[in-house]
Amino acid sequence: MRPASVSVMRITHLGHSCLFVELADRRILIDPGGFSSGFEDLTDLDAILVTHQHADHLDQKRLPALVRANPGAAVHADPMSAALLVEAGLAVGVLAQGADLHLGDVRVRPVGALHAFNHQWIPTVANVGVRLDAAGEPSLFHPGDAYDGEPGDIDVLAVPINAPWCAVRDSIDFVRRLAPRSMVPIHDGLVAPPGRALYLTHIATNGGDDLTLHDLAGRGAVSIP
Repeated sequence: MRPASVSVMRITHLGHSCLFVELADRRILIDPGGFSSGFEDLTDLDAILVTHQHADHLDQKRLPALVRANPGAAVHADPMSAALLVEAGLAVGVLAQGADLHLGDVRVRPVGALHAFNHQWIPTVANVGVRLDAAGEPSLFHPGDAYDGEPGDIDVLAVPINAPWCAVRDSIDFVRRLAPRSMVPIHDGLVAPPGRALYLTHIATNGGDDLTLHDLAGRGAVSIP
């Protein structure tokens, strides 16, 4: 039986960059990667969204079982991930900027095209962030691994707090540029608790005067006003 509908956005942080979002009676999973756990137990999903192919965002070994357990879920991914998943026998739609998706009353707006630059010896892959919104509900932007997306005015921003491709100054500038009402930390699987706390303090303190931090780690489903 499908769980009861919710009237506000609820977000569950399932580790690293994986978010389970409940919005306008839709159940949407973003970036089920190898550093995350608990997503394999989800059922009644409406969509599974993948921003890019890196293993910490896309666990190709566990994804097929998740899709089988959620036959009603539409799977959409950036172009390079979609090609890999189609080759593995999955039916996958391609996320592309300018081609919005609609899941009931939820609009999914793809944002961006490329992963942030890392190093000249590391290939740059496709990366498509996703903005979720529904009438009367908060909007959420998950950027994947890039800080150059232009999602427009948003309420809740998922912020990568530590990565080989960014520094804390980049994270602060990203938050200040988009000026969300709230931030949710993601991409935190690479740091120990003391380092994580330090990054959060730097970003939340300097990201904007009216910024609210929602640290969801280990808290289960949290309602976001």
